[in-house]
Amino acid sequence: MAYQKIGVVGGGAWGTALAQSARRAGRDVLLWAYELETVEEINEHRTNRVYLPSVTLDRGIRATAKTAEMATCDLLLMTVPTQFTRAISAEIGPYLKEGTPVLACAKGFEQETQLFLTDVLAHTLPSAILGVLSGPSFAAEVARNLPTALTLAVEDEALGRELAEALGHRNFRLYWTDDVRGVQIGGAVKNVLAIAAGIVVGRALGDSAHAAVTTRGFAELRRFGVALGGQPETLTGLSGLGDLMLTCSSTKSRNMSLGKALGKGRTLEDVLGTRRSVSEGVYTAGAVVELARKHEVEMPICAAVHEVLSERMSIDAAIESLLSRPARAEPEPLARSAG
Repeated sequence: MAYQKIGVVGGGAWGTALAQSARRAGRDVLLWAYELETVEEINEHRTNRVYLPSVTLDRGIRATAKTAEMATCDLLLMTVPTQFTRAISAEIGPYLKEGTPVLACAKGFEQETQLFLTDVLAHTLPSAILGVLSGPSFAAEVARNLPTALTLAVEDEALGRELAEALGHRNFRLYWTDDVRGVQIGGAVKNVLAIAAGIVVGRALGDSAHAAVTTRGFAELRRFGVALGGQPETLTGLSGLGDLMLTCSSTKSRNMSLGKALGKGRTLEDVLGTRRSVSEGVYTAGAVVELARKHEVEMPICAAVHEVLSERMSIDAAIESLLSRPARAEPEPLARSAG
């Protein structure tokens, strides 16, 4: 099947960037946005100044505020923030054609249920074929057509290759995998770890500490991912280690920049109050910690981030708790989830 008409659900930075990229791949693009002013600005001025400033959008992108219109598309990219995915996809569900591929493009677990995004979409879009698009990427860079490589995960290889062909182009390389769970795990956990990396930078603890928290954070991500059914190869690939490296190393990351602000002494309420875009790690941290508890996976860095975000522990106390942990062997066997 030729996936010519691409529907992008979400008018934020990532949705707008993916819409721009899909046009470069030669596809027709329909972009759904919640805010009417965003729809009007895209259609009339070819810009989205709130979420993606300094980018002129392709004239082939049409925006709409009507969820029912998304049912006319051959493929949907769900880019709305994780915690809004259930509500928005439920509006689309009654109109969606059976067998339409839907790719989850946000990164996180549903806070209340600890469900994977594909599990949420399975409830709201039961007739869809579900997959994931994830990996190391900043929206502004994708929108500017800078080289990017992502992972596209669907269970059927033939479909995966068709979708990669439909969405990919020279500067937007897509690698297929059938590890739908592993790709989602990498994208979710790295956001929590990026907050920790940002706190290290904000507290001026040094490059050595930053390297340590990133590396030990990856050990947590890998343990967690394997325990929840992800493939080790996925966790060391683009959507795992690759995404972690990018997000923990640049303040372009909303999660790292949030952690940096916290490390400098600002409150979470203050930081979030000045932002229009969502820092997914704030809402995912609790779900990660709860899932880790259920699966008996030790994740001290993620747990410390959750304690800080919940205001049950100060940053200094969280740092002390990590530095006071007993020494252990490295590398750790994958089969060992705790201890």
